[in-house]
Amino acid sequence: MSLQINEVAPDFEAETTQGKIRFYEWAGDSWVILFSHPKDFTPVCTTELGYLAKLEGEFQKRNTKILGLSVDKVSDHEKWILDIEETQGARPHYPIIGDFDLKVAKLYRMLPADTPGTAEGRTSADNATVRTVYVIGPDKKIKATIAYPMSSGRNFDEILRLLDSLQLTAKHNVATPVNWRPGEDVIIPPSVSDEEARKKYPQGWRTLKSYLRVISQPS
Repeated sequence: MSLQINEVAPDFEAETTQGKIRFYEWAGDSWVILFSHPKDFTPVCTTELGYLAKLEGEFQKRNTKILGLSVDKVSDHEKWILDIEETQGARPHYPIIGDFDLKVAKLYRMLPADTPGTAEGRTSADNATVRTVYVIGPDKKIKATIAYPMSSGRNFDEILRLLDSLQLTAKHNVATPVNWRPGEDVIIPPSVSDEEARKKYPQGWRTLKSYLRVISQPS
């Protein structure tokens, strides 16, 4: 089972396409999107890496760093990046971890801790569980995880929307309803009493049910 929400994301050192990093030091006070891949030169992952390269500026606006991972060597990643740029029209400028020794995959519980050996001889099917997105906060805790099968490409527009929700709710102690988009109404959570809400939101709110109070998104 992968790391769960509110667990501390483990620190680690790793070789990446941008040199060696220590995760906590590299992340600093930023949010982080860590997303993993079971093998280089796989078709679905190729489209994902390329699309996320196009979205990198949007994540930067949100004080969020992108960190890829694939279960192969950095030297393989560097060749793969050329294919990504050629086929997807965008070159990843974010670091991609070379997890040939499976260290990070096991540390983040995407593979069992007792998985033997290295990536040598392993297929993408052997590493099928290395398909998780982790949203990590500045406090180094896991804020959200999404795991995908190899056959289904990830929706990074949704992950960007999720990030907007996480950042808003962390700042204002609100909740976002189904299909929420930035600028739309939000919910006062039940943990906030009416008395507390009146102090925080003197403009008032709409009460649909005692447990469902709706307000405009705070700025």
